[in-house]
Amino acid sequence: MIVDYEDRGGGDDSDSCSKSINETVNGSHHFTIRGYSLAKGMGPGKYITSYTFTVGGYDWAVYFYPDGKNIEDSSTYVSVFIALASEGTDVRALFELTLLDQSGNGKHKVHSHFDRALESGPYSLKYRGSMWGYKRFFRRSVLETSDYLKDDCLSMRCTVGVVRTRVEGPKDYSVSVPPSDMGQSLKYVLDAELGCDIDFRVGEETFKAHKLILAARSPVFRAQFFGLVGNPNSDKVELEDIEPSIFKAMLHFIYSDELPDLLEIAGSTSTRTSTIMMQHILAAADRFGLDRLKQLCEAKLCEEVNVDTVATTLSLSEQHQCLQLKAICLKFAATNLGGACSP
Repeated sequence: MIVDYEDRGGGDDSDSCSKSINETVNGSHHFTIRGYSLAKGMGPGKYITSYTFTVGGYDWAVYFYPDGKNIEDSSTYVSVFIALASEGTDVRALFELTLLDQSGNGKHKVHSHFDRALESGPYSLKYRGSMWGYKRFFRRSVLETSDYLKDDCLSMRCTVGVVRTRVEGPKDYSVSVPPSDMGQSLKYVLDAELGCDIDFRVGEETFKAHKLILAARSPVFRAQFFGLVGNPNSDKVELEDIEPSIFKAMLHFIYSDELPDLLEIAGSTSTRTSTIMMQHILAAADRFGLDRLKQLCEAKLCEEVNVDTVATTLSLSEQHQCLQLKAICLKFAATNLGGACSP
């Protein structure tokens, strides 16, 4: 539970706030009783106890009464309690006792205080030895013929959730963290050709780049330069079947993680030119394993489907397994072209 407090004092323009946070620190203990039948006959009020376990800074123990805790019940029920086993005053906690089904069917018997926390709130244990549990946890005659008892053995899980309350006040600092500029920094290194160690010959143009950056971004370049059959000493690569402008746009993305201004790269103001370039960049992204770039292109092309481009975009979507783009193209064709582009 979180409670917010806000101070809106009259004569001061500044606001302050604090937050009260109430939560539980949870822990569980698995308690097994072997030789259950030998524990019977101890007498009401006599118990078997687990080893102590620690939750929320306090020690706890499970108490099992094979003949019940109350004399008046005449050993009709077994009793189970969780007790505070260390010093403490008004320790507030939630509890859960689970008798485990040993048949494998998962039909455990659960008594949970967690489910009823809103009704009555956490249970408060006043001092060491205070207990929470059930005097009539299970009718003994039913227990002894059930799947909870197997090979004269009982098994239970006990969960304790100690309530903690803390207050968070206003922060004593206000550090303004600027957005990441890694993309701009790497793009500067590319544009300035600082430390480049690889030249790409694409058509009539040459592009300089860095093998490590390319390998970090593209599994194809990683294999080419540093794979088992790669050559880390190569300093020149000639690429075919890709236009210089498309390769330049792809390099821009590899270094900056952003799509470039395609019209600026193409030196054109035509929207059709931009769409055609986006189609080629998508194909290049698929070729070099740049999944994010491919999805960016797919999203852009979905927005730009029109009568002039739907046929080529549909063909592209099928070739490069762009399922959403294909669906958009088919829907557009069915609505605007009478299904002329349907496969």
